[in-house]
Amino acid sequence: MINPIINASSLGLIVLSFFLGSIPFAYLVGRLRGIDIRQHGSGNVGATNAFRVLGAGFGALTLILDAGKGALAAWLGLANGETMAVIAGLAAILGHTFSPFMRFKGGKGVASAAGVVLLLVPDVTLICLLAFGLAVFLTKYVSVGSLTAAALLPLLMFFLDKPLPYQLFALVTALFVIYRHNSNIRRLLAGTENPITRKQHK
Repeated sequence: MINPIINASSLGLIVLSFFLGSIPFAYLVGRLRGIDIRQHGSGNVGATNAFRVLGAGFGALTLILDAGKGALAAWLGLANGETMAVIAGLAAILGHTFSPFMRFKGGKGVASAAGVVLLLVPDVTLICLLAFGLAVFLTKYVSVGSLTAAALLPLLMFFLDKPLPYQLFALVTALFVIYRHNSNIRRLLAGTENPITRKQHK
């Protein structure tokens, strides 16, 4: 029989990870500039829109913070094993994409997922990052880079024989990220997707 205290502790960690992930750093960083990022660019509260609207410096800050909250959640969970690490990481990703502070809207989960993967399997992160960069360089679309990295993630986890909880996490995360990019996929097919550009806000 599983100790109910452990169950309560695990549930508390999941809730904590969700709310940690839900901190809308793109919105908060934008406010430092006096900008509501939801009113500019794609309107998305994520690192890509922060780069587009706020510029490279603030975009990089947003990326680090969004990845950091995913990594922190996974690190907190890792004390209770690999399975708890990925559950906490998934909770942070869900918090980021369905933030209660943003009326259950948010980013697409790429940066937060990258933070989780970076903490758990840095070698896989490096390969995905290289694939992301190459895809963006060749196509000029950040969404193509994100989709490429997402599709590659579960394959790498499997072929590099990572622990089963990590493989399952990679598959679920990849499907979720691809689903969250459904509007980007439609625009790519229609030829109307916005390429990567410099800061748009004046």
